[in-house]
Amino acid sequence: MDLSTKYLGFDLPHPFIVGASYLTEDLGRVRQMEDAGAAAVVLPSLFEEHVVQDQMATLHHLLVHDDSHGEAQSYLPKPVDDMKAGVEPYLENLLRMKATLGIPVVASLNGTTDGGWLDFAKLLQQAGADALELNIYIVAADMGIDGAHAEQRVLDIVHKVKSEITIPVAVKLSPYFSAFANLAHQLDELGADGLVLFNRFFQPDIDIESQEIKPLLKLSNPTELPLRLAWLGMLSGRVKASLAVTGGVHQVEDAVKAVMSGADAIQMVSALLIHGPQHLGKMRGGLAWWLEERGFDSLAQAKGSMSLLRSPDPSAYQRQNYMKMVQSWRP
Repeated sequence: MDLSTKYLGFDLPHPFIVGASYLTEDLGRVRQMEDAGAAAVVLPSLFEEHVVQDQMATLHHLLVHDDSHGEAQSYLPKPVDDMKAGVEPYLENLLRMKATLGIPVVASLNGTTDGGWLDFAKLLQQAGADALELNIYIVAADMGIDGAHAEQRVLDIVHKVKSEITIPVAVKLSPYFSAFANLAHQLDELGADGLVLFNRFFQPDIDIESQEIKPLLKLSNPTELPLRLAWLGMLSGRVKASLAVTGGVHQVEDAVKAVMSGADAIQMVSALLIHGPQHLGKMRGGLAWWLEERGFDSLAQAKGSMSLLRSPDPSAYQRQNYMKMVQSWRP
């Protein structure tokens, strides 16, 4: 069974990619993923805030002995370039992976300022990243920011980054935009090479005993998949950009649904944390078996077969399906 697919311009033997996570931050673990059959890997995000914190720490160590005797100069830390102070470990790790791995390595960037997005994007390209995933995490909690402003911010980031680097750029988005289809269309027009659906906003929890807000991290599960399937199906065949799904794909059936909705690539994290790297082989073999049993000749033949453009019942993506569902439900 031919499971080959194209994602961000790369010819991949199958659609299963390891998403940005703990699994891809260490060369040893990434080699395990490659040995298990991963088609590509996405490195954890480089957060601009972390780089700034490292830069401030370096500055503190450089200045803490300013009032010391001149003879103490020998034990002052050697000055380093401000921009590279916090990003160097990430770049060094990227260089090691590129020198070792035989699969595409996608860097991930989560910036906060225009300068951060542009400068770090260029550094990641120079370090050899095969592609760049922009992990755009915007929470419009400011009541002065409307939906149009939030969407324009995303478009501005992508436009500026695309104008500065030449490697493929994927945009990892959340579903919380008022007109998501239009935003996807505009990103496609700007030349985004891929759209990754969807980022997960990690909501905090409240410890009612200590009366503190605490972070809450839960692994994804298949109940999160339908939202992703809906938007994959509505975008498939209507944008030039590659489409990747992330979140909710745990079993072969989930992967089949994603492909039939239009996914070019399937990013996996939670299922691999639960089942281990060998789960990649099971997913690949299971997907090939399912397609062959149903008479498909290739993954390409099945891709998008249940999308809005190709579905035997396009109304399932529209308002009619909502009315039908509400009227037919009984306790």
